[in-house]
Amino acid sequence: MKLSPREAARYFARPEPDRAGVLIYGPDAMRVALKRQEAIAKLLGPNAEEEMRLTRMGAGDLRGDKAALTDAIKARGFFPGPRVVFLEEANDGIADTVIAALGDWQPGDAQLVVTAKQLTPRSALRKGFESHPNAYAVAIYDDPPGRDEIEAMLAKAGLTGIDRAAMGALTDLAGQLDPGDFRQTVEKLSLYKLGDAAPLTPEDVAACAPRSTEAEADELIHVVAEGRMTAVGPLLQRLEAQGVTPVTLCIAATRHFRALHAAACDPAGPAQGIARLRPPVHFKARDRMVRQAQACGVARLEQALGLLIDTDLQLRSSQRAPQMALMERCLIRLARLVAPRS
Repeated sequence: MKLSPREAARYFARPEPDRAGVLIYGPDAMRVALKRQEAIAKLLGPNAEEEMRLTRMGAGDLRGDKAALTDAIKARGFFPGPRVVFLEEANDGIADTVIAALGDWQPGDAQLVVTAKQLTPRSALRKGFESHPNAYAVAIYDDPPGRDEIEAMLAKAGLTGIDRAAMGALTDLAGQLDPGDFRQTVEKLSLYKLGDAAPLTPEDVAACAPRSTEAEADELIHVVAEGRMTAVGPLLQRLEAQGVTPVTLCIAATRHFRALHAAACDPAGPAQGIARLRPPVHFKARDRMVRQAQACGVARLEQALGLLIDTDLQLRSSQRAPQMALMERCLIRLARLVAPRS
């Protein structure tokens, strides 16, 4: 059965132990992994690893032994309690093996938890779970966590009495951070408020949010996209002193210019293109990115992406040129490329 986002939220809040299995798939490996961890933890409870009630397998484990998955599902352990077989990074190449194991499942067998990357509607693996009467298929999208998910994280961390302003700050933060970073921020908040009975405030959220390195890196990329060449050097020096690597900056710049290119190519215009981006752009950066996409245009953004790809290859190669100097040259060339024509 295919679960809608609302049904999926209910499933992850309380996974059903009598199901044959669940397929969790999506383009963001971190989001998929977090949902998988959540489901397995709630299905098995504590001490599952020590009691050998969790069996981990990879897709490669099944290529030489197609019966291994069925054997693992039907195996009986020494300890009582529910069992799970976790199959990681599955794909259509092993779909027949996985679907056959699901077909052999009987009450009392281990539940099968499978993770995969993005799967198309034609995927045999996805169809197998969607058509099975006692299994679920759950797509995990790049959308930031909603209010219900954030409230569940806060409750799990022991944080209560959240006022509206603090929840708004957390919602904004969830849209800016990767899911793993946001979860770590919530955990940091729980430690920060330990023993403090006062309600959580926006100031508390700001105190525990990831520090200025990310903000300064974002500002550097914005400066480059606006063609402000003279501001590149000082910002880059500060980031280098904080330990930010050239590869990290290259990845961030590539992500930013790809977003600008997608917005510039949108038939409805850059403003609609920015609004459609996933994950959503933080509202404080939205207007700035619209102006950048409008000023640069598709042709120059394509040139910029080509330059970034070439730089990324140089940074990851075995050449001995100073990496930060390569990155600085790339950023200055980008700023010159997209600078307004006089």
